[in-house]
Amino acid sequence: MCKEVVEYIVKSLVDRPDQVELREIEGDKSTILELRVPKDDMGKVIGKHGRIARAIRTVMTAASVKSGKRVVLEILD
Repeated sequence: MCKEVVEYIVKSLVDRPDQVELREIEGDKSTILELRVPKDDMGKVIGKHGRIARAIRTVMTAASVKSGKRVVLEILD
């Protein structure tokens, strides 16, 4: 559920949504989402002073409450 929410938000922000890669790594108590976007779209995902990235993480945390697992978003170069 959480992966789909993040993917939808990020693809709505970038110029080339077909190049967005989101990989999910499941653990016992947590899930890691690794996000890769093209270099020229990186600023649109992070935002000024990280505001957009923080907002995405807030929405992601709210979406993951039901599962009871901690979800971490990593934005990779």
